[in-house]
Amino acid sequence: MSDGPRKRGASSSHSESGDPTPEPAKESGGGGVALKKEIGLVSACGIIVGNIIGSGIFVSPKGVLENAGSVGLAIIVWVVTGGITAIGALCYAELGVTIPKSGGDYSYVKDIFGGLAGFLRLWIAVLVIYPTNQAVIALTFANYILQPLFPSCLPPDTALRLLAAVCLLLLTWVNCFSVRWATRVQDIFTAGKLLALGLIIIMGIVQICKGHYYWLEPVHAFETFRDYEVGLIALSFLQGSFAYGGWNFLNYVTEELVDPYRNLPRAIFISIPLVTFVYVFANIAYITAMSPQELLASNAVAVTFGEKLLGVMSWIMPISVALSTFGGVNGSLFTSSRLFFAGAREGHLPRLLAMIHVNRCTPIPALLFTCVSTLLMMCTSDIYTLINYVGFINYLFYGVTVAGQIVLRIKQPDLKRPIKISLVWPVIYLLFWGFLLIFSLYSEPLVCGIGLLIMLTGVPVYYLGVYWENKPEWFDRGLCKHNGDQQITPLDDANGKTCLVPF
Repeated sequence: MSDGPRKRGASSSHSESGDPTPEPAKESGGGGVALKKEIGLVSACGIIVGNIIGSGIFVSPKGVLENAGSVGLAIIVWVVTGGITAIGALCYAELGVTIPKSGGDYSYVKDIFGGLAGFLRLWIAVLVIYPTNQAVIALTFANYILQPLFPSCLPPDTALRLLAAVCLLLLTWVNCFSVRWATRVQDIFTAGKLLALGLIIIMGIVQICKGHYYWLEPVHAFETFRDYEVGLIALSFLQGSFAYGGWNFLNYVTEELVDPYRNLPRAIFISIPLVTFVYVFANIAYITAMSPQELLASNAVAVTFGEKLLGVMSWIMPISVALSTFGGVNGSLFTSSRLFFAGAREGHLPRLLAMIHVNRCTPIPALLFTCVSTLLMMCTSDIYTLINYVGFINYLFYGVTVAGQIVLRIKQPDLKRPIKISLVWPVIYLLFWGFLLIFSLYSEPLVCGIGLLIMLTGVPVYYLGVYWENKPEWFDRGLCKHNGDQQITPLDDANGKTCLVPF
């Protein structure tokens, strides 16, 4: 199969108030079907905020505090990391409107650095990153739903996995049925988690008004419970960076954005400062009710916070975590399926995954593939180990993508760029990124090395499946490929009506 560009349908503009089962977007020639532009500004913000804010801010912000060594430095880490995230998002905004394809950093790396680099980004995402992340978020949802039924012990492992699977299957169905339904789910649950965090912040303000700000006074805020170490401070920034993970997910659905040249940067300008504000002030609120030692001893900080201040209403916090994670699973399904869809369209995954429903305009095969791979990941007991191994690689590709922005400026200075930022910003991001990666390699060389090895297993797969063009016919047929002008046969429903067509 070749690495060249594929012909695709032109997406027609479609407002968010449109019919939930819209007519397909046709090519001018009448032969193609495309993903439709149904994501407006509000839903775009919902995708970014909903994907960044998962269970982490509710469950365990202690990782930043533990490595920072003091409350004051931990708060500085949250602020600085939010600023660096905003810079990275600005770089992605320029890339997103310069290379207006769905697929995010996979598409950018592929177009700038070539097929192998892009494939390795896709390979690590398909193999580990998305299935493990979605499995962990779904299991966290199940844990907080079942916990009230098992107050004195942990919920049974089988029950956890079954409920997580039900959550995943339900949301996969919603995403297959309608883009608008999926974005509505995201909007509602994003609003819910913001309201819950707003409640935490308000309670923190009330605590401050009552005089409970001992650990916020500078003399106490920078009182260390452990000596400062550069390596541990770097880990604190790395923990903070992971908490902001998901800021780039809107770039995976660029082709479905209404007026992406305006709404992509607008969504970033609204969402990243909002998340930074919420993260910083939620952590300030936590410290008004708990000492650093109490916070470090808690495995679910928001729940402990609620028990201290809400009394009989403390059930609000575990429910908030459950709602937050439910929305997180939906957002991850929505964006990851577009990544796999984009990879299949470029010939890096079986072409079956590049098919979309002719009426609903949803990438059903890609969604089902995402769902099945996540369900399989739920069957393993090593999910968290895998996340540790590939977290370094995921962050590595952020830097590679931002470096690609500089390379593209040098190689194609006259390329049309509806958004063009100063190169100072990608340089600042890369300096921060290099600082974190060096200390990650220094502090956890084995974990980082295994992550690199997992990624490099994609090299032979690329050369066999993508680079090798003159493969036997049975090989291409097995991967749902097509050769030359031979087209994939559309899939039909039980009544003989075509329901899925190649993009």
